[in-house]
Amino acid sequence: MNKYKLLACALLVSFIQALAEDARAQRPTPAPPEIGATSYVLVDFHSSQVLAATDPELQVEPASITKLMTSYVVFRELEAGNLTLSDQVLISEKAWRTPGSRMFVEVDTQVSVEDLLQGVIVQSGNDASVALAEHVAGSEAVFAQMMNAEAERLGMVGTNYQNATGLPGEQHYTTARDVARLSAALIRDFPDYYNWYSQAEFTYNDITQPNRNLLLRRDPSVDGLKTGHTESAGYCLATSASRDGMRLISVVMGTASENARASASQALLNYGFRFFETFSLYEAGEELTRTRVWKGKEETMALGLQSPLLITLPRGRQDALNAELIVPQRPMAPFSTGQVFGELQISLDDELMLSRDLIVLEGVQRAGWWGRTTDSIGLWFGGLFGGDD
Repeated sequence: MNKYKLLACALLVSFIQALAEDARAQRPTPAPPEIGATSYVLVDFHSSQVLAATDPELQVEPASITKLMTSYVVFRELEAGNLTLSDQVLISEKAWRTPGSRMFVEVDTQVSVEDLLQGVIVQSGNDASVALAEHVAGSEAVFAQMMNAEAERLGMVGTNYQNATGLPGEQHYTTARDVARLSAALIRDFPDYYNWYSQAEFTYNDITQPNRNLLLRRDPSVDGLKTGHTESAGYCLATSASRDGMRLISVVMGTASENARASASQALLNYGFRFFETFSLYEAGEELTRTRVWKGKEETMALGLQSPLLITLPRGRQDALNAELIVPQRPMAPFSTGQVFGELQISLDDELMLSRDLIVLEGVQRAGWWGRTTDSIGLWFGGLFGGDD
């Protein structure tokens, strides 16, 4: 074969590869798997984007998924220095008599906060939940008020708690989306405590109980979070998994069995990891543009974002992204650091995906009399002759 034929073959191979890559890039993302659940949601932890959902704002019974907030409140108290892991908690008769899943603490005994937390997280002990609630707040009812205050702070607008256990109550409800928000907050705010959610078992009072999250034993990428079950709520599961730097959170509510909630969660996680990827677009404080400033001590000011911007896309679609900076014309000093000025819009295939406020990265003070005067003249001439700036 001469060199021309070799060249032609190489070009043909390159052309076929380019066509294949283009076809993969244009291939539509499949629909999410069908899930036998009352409601569910799949969320990327880093970008907070919802990748799949059915009725995610539907208010449902949370069952023992409630204990995610029970532990979150206790973690906050630990962080604030209001208690320590070694503090001893006196077990009341009320805690001892609480029905449902149990850690098997005994009335009038002392149990450490650390052991009770593991009893809540790993063993889903209702007795441990009530004991912690009474120790932190004096009563379970007051502790429920603390839970609702945290829910409001986290933006869990579809949630209300009546107790620390998840036992049924007329005004005890949440949504799949709110559970995902709370799960993300636990992972983000308390990484040192989060490892308890991946603990396979816990032994207390010579009784060893396994973690009820079956995915911890089926999928090595899964490292939490919490199961829940009552007759009225069905079988529920909040799960998080991390693969190749991408973390997903799935929440399924109201499935038919323990195995069904695990299989549904696994299907959602596999779907998200297979068909989506998350990118870091911009860092917090990164200069995205500079704009001319009038009547200021500086002629320009830098604009950027308050927090990092990550985005989750169907695989192979990164090149279809478009970023547009919208900045008002003729900004007049002064400007303070952190002041909102303008907007960043991110589109995929000309469809707006998200927008973020642009902020002033470094403030600009007002100029003196001479600087303001010369800029006023410049603005007048610019307006007279059609200048934009």
